[in-house]
Amino acid sequence: MAEAVNERRHLLFERRPSPVLVEHRPLYKITQLLLVLQISSRGGKSTLPRLHLFNWALKRSDRIQKLVEATRSNVLNMTAWGFDPALAIAIRFAVAEDLVKPTSTGYQLSDKGKAFITEVLREPDAFANERKLLIQVGKGITEAMVDKVARGWESA
Repeated sequence: MAEAVNERRHLLFERRPSPVLVEHRPLYKITQLLLVLQISSRGGKSTLPRLHLFNWALKRSDRIQKLVEATRSNVLNMTAWGFDPALAIAIRFAVAEDLVKPTSTGYQLSDKGKAFITEVLREPDAFANERKLLIQVGKGITEAMVDKVARGWESA
């Protein structure tokens, strides 16, 4: 037994390609971003915390249902939500491709972004789940509701 422990063995590792999860692919995130700006934002504009809220909510149906409830009650009953680096990267790419434009308070859908998302919306199966959920929420999650929650972060 002692001889087996002292014997050196070599392991060979073979690098294999690993797929990127769909929700981490930049084009997927960019399209989600444009859908939020088109379907659930007034004037095609939104602040960064609000965009992160929608991104976080779209990951699970129970989260998006909280947004639907908040739309009905006009009160956002959440204490916090996640900030996703993949969304930050998607926003940078979207700005670089002139799909969204930075504003003094956040981001706004550009003419090129409107044309892109119009093409996506022509295909009924493209992002069907996200579209359905965002239509349920509508434009009812206001910047004021998000700001009220965010002010709570500062005082904590």
